[in-house]
Amino acid sequence: MEIGFIGLGKMGMNMVTRLQRDRHRVVVYDRSADLIKQAESVGCIGASSLADLVGQLKGPRAVWIMVPSGAPTEETVQAVAALLHPGDTVIDGGNTRFHDDVRRAGDLKKKQLNYVDAGTSGGIWGLKIGYCLMVGGDEAPVKQLTPIFTTLAPEQGWAHVGGVGAGHYVKMVHNGIEYSMMQGYAEGFELMAKSDYKLNLAKIADLWMHGSVVRSWLLELAAGALKEDPRLEQLKGYVQDSGEGRWMIADAIEKDVPVPTLTTALFTRFRSRQSESFAEKMSRADHGKRSRRRRDQSQLL
Repeated sequence: MEIGFIGLGKMGMNMVTRLQRDRHRVVVYDRSADLIKQAESVGCIGASSLADLVGQLKGPRAVWIMVPSGAPTEETVQAVAALLHPGDTVIDGGNTRFHDDVRRAGDLKKKQLNYVDAGTSGGIWGLKIGYCLMVGGDEAPVKQLTPIFTTLAPEQGWAHVGGVGAGHYVKMVHNGIEYSMMQGYAEGFELMAKSDYKLNLAKIADLWMHGSVVRSWLLELAAGALKEDPRLEQLKGYVQDSGEGRWMIADAIEKDVPVPTLTTALFTRFRSRQSESFAEKMSRADHGKRSRRRRDQSQLL
């Protein structure tokens, strides 16, 4: 199958490489000429501009966008849509909020263009093992793109989960669960690190990968990190978030669904970015005032 692909970051480059290996015709564009050359070295066809990319595709065209969420994705979708023809399809494979998918799909429908959202999980490891794809959109364009999804995903690794926005909605929940799992592992391993036993944490993480009910790919990654740096001394306890955990909490509030585990995990990430918390200073100040007051009262007695 033929596809246009915009965005050749770490994931994007691996995705076009995987597509090319399966003999798809892949026309690529990125703002970096060096990345375009790198993609060409694995067999992709480079484009000098968005217009050039669209011009090298035959209708009905399919263009996959894999750029940072927010303004970069918004601008790219609008720019590509202005170049496409009725019956063509835009696929957003980034981390877009599902509300934006619904809005964009409505705008593109006025131009008789299809919009498909593909929540993509797998990171830089996807080149080798494939990507889990959570796909949202109308049935016809999704069916048309089946060869692309089949190549990118491992066996049984993609599904059409619902209408427009459903793919990114499911990916949002997926990321929230990921935050919670990581927080659970982090707390458990910190307790073991501070136990009275001299525990080999890498060995335990690897042990749990064999038959334990808590085994997972995240645990496998943790085991690898602990083998390289048993006390994690080369890492800083500073954890970013993609924004999807925030979106999930907002949606949970709107639907009156309690998500305390995710909320704690996200707030712990916020705290990791503070060298000194104002709230903790306030607590210390209040404690100090009360302690001095008790001492003064005892002296009066």
